Amino acid sequence: MRVALCQIPVGDDPAENLEQVRRALARAEGADLAVFPEAVPVRFGNDLTAVAEPLEQGFAGELRKLAREHGTALIAGVFEPAGDGRVYNTAVAIDASGRPVGAYRKIHLFDAFGDRESARVAPGDAPVVVELAGARIGLITCYDVRFPELARALVDRGAQVLVIIAAWAQGVFKEEHWTTLVRARAIENTTWVVAVDKAPDRTRPPEGGPGGVGRSMLIDPMGTVVADLGPFPAVRVAEIDQEVTERVRRILPSLQHRRPDAY
Repeated sequence: MRVALCQIPVGDDPAENLEQVRRALARAEGADLAVFPEAVPVRFGNDLTAVAEPLEQGFAGELRKLAREHGTALIAGVFEPAGDGRVYNTAVAIDASGRPVGAYRKIHLFDAFGDRESARVAPGDAPVVVELAGARIGLITCYDVRFPELARALVDRGAQVLVIIAAWAQGVFKEEHWTTLVRARAIENTTWVVAVDKAPDRTRPPEGGPGGVGRSMLIDPMGTVVADLGPFPAVRVAEIDQEVTERVRRILPSLQHRRPDAY
């Protein structure tokens, strides 16, 4: 499977952010799957309820049109109404014909480092694995990556690839946390990880701190960083080879060595 890591900038104008998706898909020609960051309609710090829409219309509907137009499956973060004045932070998966194949509502909310995502976002309550671009893909959003039990639950549900989308908050040691955590999820689960963060903010949002550290990465099941997009907007197409997963699991069968009876 050829995957495009689409490390786009996300600003305060949904129309411009949609145009960034369009441009990235044009650069991702030949990819089976294009992965975009969390919160693509508008960056955090804006009124999220103003851009929250049912998944069959609005921004998500435009993503479906773009997937069909370019013949490329995609995963991206959007917002949908939660019904209590908050929104769901939702990762949508759309196939190359524009058909939605699944959606994951972020379970773990970023009430840390002085932020309180739960004031604006309602939590989801279930892990999600989707069939997309010929693979079973487990969906993870940003702060979720700090909870290894979610990644393991996805692998136990048959995920062959973990896709992590993010708008990672900037701050002291935050880039180190991002790069360490996404590699750890690959190593401990002997699985491919596609981790896509947005390009770093160069200006502050209307409220709160800047987001995005870049460093979107494709990581193989041994923890090798196959691609690292660095700190600037970029699109990179790379290959996911499932034979590598089989080879690594033959020499490192750690998933088979678990002892749930002992812990």
